Amino acid sequence: MEQEIKLNQLESALATLDYPIDHAAAVEAGEGVTLLLADGTTELASVVADSNAERFDSADELASEVMSNLPRNAVGEPYQSEGDA
Repeated sequence: MEQEIKLNQLESALATLDYPIDHAAAVEAGEGVTLLLADGTTELASVVADSNAERFDSADELASEVMSNLPRNAVGEPYQSEGDA
């Protein structure tokens, strides 16, 4: 199913999967899911495919791995924190 999700919806979307899940199954589950980023879009399956993890024990673990594999400017302006004015 083709689906677009925002990054703030990532964990709830991943929570629908059965855990633990191996790398190949996680990539397959991400097929057709487009992540809407601050600077464009990317396919969830390709981001998960970039991971070196063999399996994921929870949605939090998979979401953390996805976030760590996104480009630096995927979530906003680089080098800026929410506290900067």
